[in-house]
Formats: sequence, structure tokens, C-alpha cells
Amino acid sequence: MPMKFDLHVHSCYSKDSNASPDDILKHAARNGLHGFAICDHDTIEGGIACATRAQETGSKQLVIPGVEVSSSKGHILVLGARENIEPGLSPEETIKKARHQGAVVIIPHPFKVTSHGIGYVQGLDTDAVEVLNSRCITDGPNNKARKASLELGLPMVGGSDSHEAEMVGRSYTEIEADHLTIESVLDAIRKGNTRPGGSKTPASFVVRQMLLGHMNKLGRFLGIR
Repeated sequence: MPMKFDLHVHSCYSKDSNASPDDILKHAARNGLHGFAICDHDTIEGGIACATRAQETGSKQLVIPGVEVSSSKGHILVLGARENIEPGLSPEETIKKARHQGAVVIIPHPFKVTSHGIGYVQGLDTDAVEVLNSRCITDGPNNKARKASLELGLPMVGGSDSHEAEMVGRSYTEIEADHLTIESVLDAIRKGNTRPGGSKTPASFVVRQMLLGHMNKLGRFLGIR
């Protein structure tokens, strides 16, 4: 029986999210997940914090620490990250550093320009491509990602890209893993034992998150956040 994982979740350790680890764990269980990957912007702190809270609270959710790295050309997901990867490197150098950590690399929303999509897939040393991102308001970016994955023979995954706890699991990946462990799940992704599923995030949630991000940026500019 496949297990359901949301491989793209943001916590309050991302500047454009207020989702606490406890709320993410609660909604992940409520929404039928076996686990999820925390991929905050350029920091692994959220994944570590959420994994710690899962242990402390006795949650059955498997938390995969990860990071969404801002490469020079767009975002790259690194699952199983143990150290931060500095932003601004080329995609190739970013992926090389991820490989040194033994991590899984996923190209998220590659054709969603408004969310720093990298714009291409071919030639990148990636384990999978995110072809179902819940926060794509139109079908175009996801359809292009799916087409590219099929043409290149790359595994396909889904992720909510949630910035609010309620939306965790809105899109997900069904994974055929031998065991409910981080290594087993990551190995299943490497082998392509994945199938994306789920649906889009309601536009109201997307707009609210965008407003939150702008407010946080303004607060930092004014020195009040």
C-alpha cells in the first residue's frame, strides 16, 4: 500500500509563513498523510524543529528535514539535508552540494515564474520533478512540468507548497517505500516509486499568504519584524 507524503511544506521558519510545527503536525495527520518534508527558504531549521516536535509529542508523522534553496536561477528542493546550502549558487553547484550530503534533489514548480521557477529541467542532476504544485493558480506550469518529466523520463512528485498549516497535504506524493523511515522514503523517490496526487489550493489562501509575505517584508524594511 502506498504512503502519502507532502514533499513541499513551509513552516514559520520561512519568512512568508506563520505555520507552527505543532499545527503542521496536527493538520498533516488530519489530512491523511503518513509524513511530509519541511522545505523552508534557505534554512533547515524548520525541518529540524518539526522533527523534534514530532518526537516530543509522540506524533506518528514522519518528518523529513529539507530546504528550498534559492539558486541563481530558481528554487531547488533538497530533502534529507543536514546542512544549509548557501543561496545564490548556480543550480549545478547547488545540486552538487546537495549530493555531498547524500540528499534527494527535486525541481519544484519549474515553470512557475512568479515563484522563482527555474525555467527548465533538462540537463539537471535531479531525482524528480514537482509536477503538481497546489499553489499554481492556472494549470499551465504544472502541465509543462509533467510534459518535461515524461519527455526526460524523470520521476514525478506532488507537493502543496503550503504556507498555511491547513493546506498541508493539499497536493501529495504516493510513495511505495519498504518502511516508514526517512532513508526508505528517500530511496523510493530515487527509484521513481512515486505518483503525484491532490488538488489546488483555494485562491483565497494563496492571496492571503502573498499578503503575509509582503507585510513581513515591509516590517523588516521598517525594522519592526
